[in-house]
Amino acid sequence: MKKLLSFLFLFCFTLTVFSQNVQIKGVVLAGEDNSPLLGVNVAVKGTTIGVITDLDGQFTLSVPLKSTLIISYVGYKSQQVVVSDTKPLRIILTEDSKTLDEVVVVGYGVQKKSVVTASISRVTSEELKTANPSRVEDVLKGKVSGVQITQISGQPGADSHVRIRGIGTINNSNPLYIVDGMAVEGGINYLNPADIQSVEILKDAASAAIYGARAANGVVLVTTKNGSVGKATINYNVSYGWQNPWKKKSVLNAKEYMVIMNESQINDGYAPYYTQDEINAAGKGTDWQEETFYKNAPIQNHQVNVSGGTEKASYFLSLGYYDQAGIVGGNYDKSNYNRWSVRTNGTYNVFEDKSRSFLNNVKVGMNVGYSRSKSTGIETNSEYGSILGSALTFDPTVPVYADEAYCAYNSWHNIQMPLKERMANVFSIPFPPGFQEIG
Repeated sequence: MKKLLSFLFLFCFTLTVFSQNVQIKGVVLAGEDNSPLLGVNVAVKGTTIGVITDLDGQFTLSVPLKSTLIISYVGYKSQQVVVSDTKPLRIILTEDSKTLDEVVVVGYGVQKKSVVTASISRVTSEELKTANPSRVEDVLKGKVSGVQITQISGQPGADSHVRIRGIGTINNSNPLYIVDGMAVEGGINYLNPADIQSVEILKDAASAAIYGARAANGVVLVTTKNGSVGKATINYNVSYGWQNPWKKKSVLNAKEYMVIMNESQINDGYAPYYTQDEINAAGKGTDWQEETFYKNAPIQNHQVNVSGGTEKASYFLSLGYYDQAGIVGGNYDKSNYNRWSVRTNGTYNVFEDKSRSFLNNVKVGMNVGYSRSKSTGIETNSEYGSILGSALTFDPTVPVYADEAYCAYNSWHNIQMPLKERMANVFSIPFPPGFQEIG
């Protein structure tokens, strides 16, 4: 028993010794000039223990032996250091050139990301390639923090609401759009997403101050593609797809509808509309949702561009075609979106003389874009006035096409025939139950 107690005592004492903390001091320096770094995060891996460096880049931290320190700082590569003794640490961080060399658009110029302190988000052309949107705003969804992008409806080519700094005014909360240095009105729906090199979003007041009161709701800076030095290159991208509804509302079929209508009539003290034989023979009737949807609605996108240049001149030319049919009304040309776009730009270096102190470089250029879009739409975002709202409330006992008795009744009473489809079949219009007894 005494040996067991001695073993437990020694075991607990060993755990206590190893769980004791030691005080570690150190300094964090920049690798390019050994200058001290202020505000570097020094944390113990796997815990919430940590400090930041002071003005001299120094820190003091109490940590367990054999623990791992994680040293991280914006613009520098993170390091991990294992605490093996109490000697002072000298940590040198190297620049993360991939991050620091990234160039972002700021106001009327460009700067390296390493010197930008304002709140700026950037989306590059590589990220734009991962999606195939009809509008630029749609591809920014989920890629820019703090920005809300909401499409107003499912209509092909429908506008999107972009809210960078929330709803700032009652009448208009849209941001200011700048395309290649020029302010544009009415949004950027005319742009072909394939022509865009990058999109910068200026979110805070400091970064947008250069544009004045117009930038109260934020600024969206769009830079289009241009040519580069090298041989002429031709790129052609094409995509073709089909669209289908993924869900339908659950509604009553014809038999269930007849039963409910009879119950309503009886509860109101009237005779039922339908006999039991009619109910038994009704079946499922017409699924108006199924008849309304356009299955396998096509969507296609064609993009071709030519670019190249020399040391003195560069050029870029692109042509785009986008066509989308809606899954409701697209097969009757009632809900479609079609866009043609052409964009070209070029620069020419007139002369360059670095020996001069002024007017040592003169360049001329052009940037021309043309877009033509055609959009047809139906009623949207309405509970009862839209096509989908009507499809949910249509009488399932009414067939899609009118029968001979219906057409004869209309002709006898000089009633104009309802709409006809392309095959000249007459569409029926739902009438109240009991129509068959009239005339």
